[in-house]
Amino acid sequence: MDENKIKWVLISVLVLIASVAIHEFGHAMMADLLGDDTPRRQGRVTLNPIAHADPIGTLLLPLIGGLYVASGGIAGGFGWGRPVEWLPSRVKRKWSMATATILVAIAGPSMNVLLALVVAGIHGILWTQNILPHGSELNDVLFFTVYTNFILFFFNLVPVPPLDGGHVAQQLLPYRQRGAFDHYAKFGPFIVMALVLIPQIAQIFRIPAGFCFEHLYSLFGIHFS
Repeated sequence: MDENKIKWVLISVLVLIASVAIHEFGHAMMADLLGDDTPRRQGRVTLNPIAHADPIGTLLLPLIGGLYVASGGIAGGFGWGRPVEWLPSRVKRKWSMATATILVAIAGPSMNVLLALVVAGIHGILWTQNILPHGSELNDVLFFTVYTNFILFFFNLVPVPPLDGGHVAQQLLPYRQRGAFDHYAKFGPFIVMALVLIPQIAQIFRIPAGFCFEHLYSLFGIHFS
């Protein structure tokens, strides 16, 4: 494995750390806005990556997976941040538990989209104004950051616990069907592993992420075909 591949593995891990941090910050900020100060008391209403990083899920597994892919593997590892703890019972009374749960759940993926839009917007301006040389390696880092955050957005919307989409789906189901959903939730971690580790299934997220990525950059006259 050459130095360039190792460098890109480290870059991908750093991008993931930042993306996970803003994702978890979204959950914490929304819970705080709804009236539950638990995340704030635990120091989670912050963009500091250290507050949201999990030693294994945010650092070790992404690093091992990246090295595996760089060495020729067809599927890498996956990662996660430290879950934000919050108490639905502590939110303001005007919010029902179901509504609060949905808002907190979608706040994380929404922050990933916001990060993708901000980075792409700044990058597009730098590109069109020729402030950032088109041959600069920083272009690839910014492209990767935008694409990664769209991937995270679509991945987390999958209605499988413990993903954010799973929490939303659970709250939207009629109460009489919650029991069946709880039974289905037991298999959630295995479904998530399949979604991440089987390349053919992972395409489910790459296709819409690529669509958003290409059409967003096309607004700045940047095309990839």
